[in-house]
Amino acid sequence: MLHGKIVLITGAASGIGAETAKLLAARGAVPVLTGRSMEKLGRVSQSIPQRHGCCEMDVTDNDSVQEAFRRIADEYGRIDVLLNNAGFGLFELFEDAPVERFQAMMDTNYMGVVRCAKAAVPIMRAQGGGHIVNVASMAGKLSTSKSSGYAATKHAVLGFTNAIRSELAPYHIAVSAVNPGPIDTPFLRTADPDGTYASRVRGYMLKPEQVAAAIVKVIEKRTPEVDLPLSASVGIRLYGLFPRLADRVAGRWLNRK
Repeated sequence: MLHGKIVLITGAASGIGAETAKLLAARGAVPVLTGRSMEKLGRVSQSIPQRHGCCEMDVTDNDSVQEAFRRIADEYGRIDVLLNNAGFGLFELFEDAPVERFQAMMDTNYMGVVRCAKAAVPIMRAQGGGHIVNVASMAGKLSTSKSSGYAATKHAVLGFTNAIRSELAPYHIAVSAVNPGPIDTPFLRTADPDGTYASRVRGYMLKPEQVAAAIVKVIEKRTPEVDLPLSASVGIRLYGLFPRLADRVAGRWLNRK
């Protein structure tokens, strides 16, 4: 199923991207790691003995994205899967966060997904199909205090994912969303430098290896959407049914970042 598949991964220098690249390579796929730092990509590359590639790319620069996709498609002959994983977040009160911070997160987390999908779709249409997997977040379904900027970007990613899924289906291009809860990665340590939020959610915090395994399963089965962990998925459904109750009960706990 995965053998020989060319999988372009954004944000592959650490965390989910790096772990997914390792797992895909072990399963016979050919991950192509992309990111802004070839030095960091090189460190991940050393841990992957199987066939793979690395390519410098900045998802906030459309010229960089277009050039990277062209080079990868030329070198490997196709791009079977695009894993949009690059992103960052910061937890801070709306009133304290400068507008520039909102713009920066939107430019990477949402527009980065748009730029890469724009580059991938013509290639996938020409080859007869493909798969776009967007790493969104539970924050795109349930927003909490101090996450207004980050949550907005993930709501945008989910809306975009759902819209293009129906548009691209006639061209045999699947579009999926993976919505993890808190993950123990450098991302969380940047977003939550004093560890307050991490201490609140440690009981169901995910390991990057768990999310990588879920992503690989989504690629194999072409699953439209998956929420992680199961407890958070149940919580999202309850929130949809009883939003006021959820705000009173869960909000008091989750909002204490």
